[in-house]
Amino acid sequence: MRWPKLQKILPQSLRWRLLLALLGVLLLALVLTGLTLQRLFNQHISEQFRQDLLVQLDQLTAKIELDENGQASIEPQSMSDPRWTRTYSGLYWQIDQISANGQTTTGVLRSRSLWDYTLNITPDKPTPTLGSRRNNTSNTIQRLRATGPQGAPLIVLARTIQTDESNGAQWRLMVASETSHLQAAFGHFAGLLAISLCVLFVLLVAAGWLQVQIGLAPLKPLQKALQQLRTGEVQRLDGHFPLEVQPLVNDFNTVLANNAAIVQRARTQAGNLAHAIKTPLAVLQQAAYQASPQTASHTNVQATDPLSQLPQLVAEQVALARRHVDWHMARSRAAAAAGMPGQRTELAPALNALIRAMRHIHADKHLNLQLHLEPPHIAFAGETQDLHELLGNLLDNACKWARSQVTVQATMPTTTQATVPATTQVTANTQETRAPHETQRLLHITIDDDGPGITPAQRPQAMQRGMRLDETVAGAGLGLAIASELTSLYNGTISLQESPAGGLRVLLNLPAADVPQDTSKPPQPQ
Repeated sequence: MRWPKLQKILPQSLRWRLLLALLGVLLLALVLTGLTLQRLFNQHISEQFRQDLLVQLDQLTAKIELDENGQASIEPQSMSDPRWTRTYSGLYWQIDQISANGQTTTGVLRSRSLWDYTLNITPDKPTPTLGSRRNNTSNTIQRLRATGPQGAPLIVLARTIQTDESNGAQWRLMVASETSHLQAAFGHFAGLLAISLCVLFVLLVAAGWLQVQIGLAPLKPLQKALQQLRTGEVQRLDGHFPLEVQPLVNDFNTVLANNAAIVQRARTQAGNLAHAIKTPLAVLQQAAYQASPQTASHTNVQATDPLSQLPQLVAEQVALARRHVDWHMARSRAAAAAGMPGQRTELAPALNALIRAMRHIHADKHLNLQLHLEPPHIAFAGETQDLHELLGNLLDNACKWARSQVTVQATMPTTTQATVPATTQVTANTQETRAPHETQRLLHITIDDDGPGITPAQRPQAMQRGMRLDETVAGAGLGLAIASELTSLYNGTISLQESPAGGLRVLLNLPAADVPQDTSKPPQPQ
């Protein structure tokens, strides 16, 4: 739909859009139906009303008699309808005489129902009859309006006749009936019609609601499958879906499979490239070691010879190349996996495995490594290898600098707690916001150590690739830089602060995956 204003007015729910469309169509259809039926009913009743008056007029015409003097007379008992004799009954007849010179004498004869009242007529429009019942009747009937007794409106049908005995005089025969019962019939029918249409409207709305519910019910399994895919419980959409939705599901699964194949192919190529580069680098490093001054002391090469500096230069460049390879491998792997649906990694098993590994790697320091998870089941919305590399670098850095203790704490806010924009990145106490457009639930990971810490001025440098604040500590200077890059690729945040233990605190926010309903308590760290 290309009507932006209408899009803003309409609700976002497909169910309510369908119901609103149904209500609009039903209202329009029922209103048009009601108006049409009311009009047809009014026309039918009005026509029947005029036909009844015409029958009465024909009867009056047939009963009129003229004597030898040309005077008209009617035997009252000859009129069959009893309303003619009941005063102000609503049905009346009257005969007026029109002389040869145009003089009109009203009420020469009139029904007993008029009593002492004379009809005053107002011309309306002539109505042709089907034919004359007498040779001396006119073929034209006039439809007139008049005011009856007690001010009641009347509809009048009039016919003018002339006979040979009337010496040129004409007689206007009129029958009249009140319209009150006609209007009452119109109102009664309109009320019944309105009630009937309202009941029909309610039934149709209920049927429409039921139809919408039944029609949209198959979308609930699709919603559940998408939720399972989002939380990482499944890797594709499986289930029975309607024929109209199944092609969409198939295309979506095809896209997922293609993306997974692309990611796997990219990782394979990156691994092959890394292997192809690391192998000659290892050879060069070994050659540099063999050609070092300590090794070359057994040869005739002097230390002052420029060639004696070549091994050190080669070793430095090999180490630099290794750092570049590790850096780009980590970045490309995370960039390929970030944002992929169906990614889910439980935090507890990953941290327990990393803590066990750190205890073996740094066994000589006898560190006290503690882990606290709240709630127990916390999941990262990303790949397991990326989480291992991210937290592994941070834990390894903390263990290198810690004196005796490293504490890891992971929490996740409940649904009622505030979340932060997914596109906000914090690095070393500096914050950059990149057009936040959606809100994402995050898990919070805090790593504290009791080491010497990092001054606020040094924290931005610690995030730089290859930066080592202390050359006496082994490492390539990539731990915090790789962690910062991986966090950024997953639209998370990372900051360096002062730890309550006296060392460095790394505060990490990562996208959280929903917790399945059937989870059990994870194993505690060992």
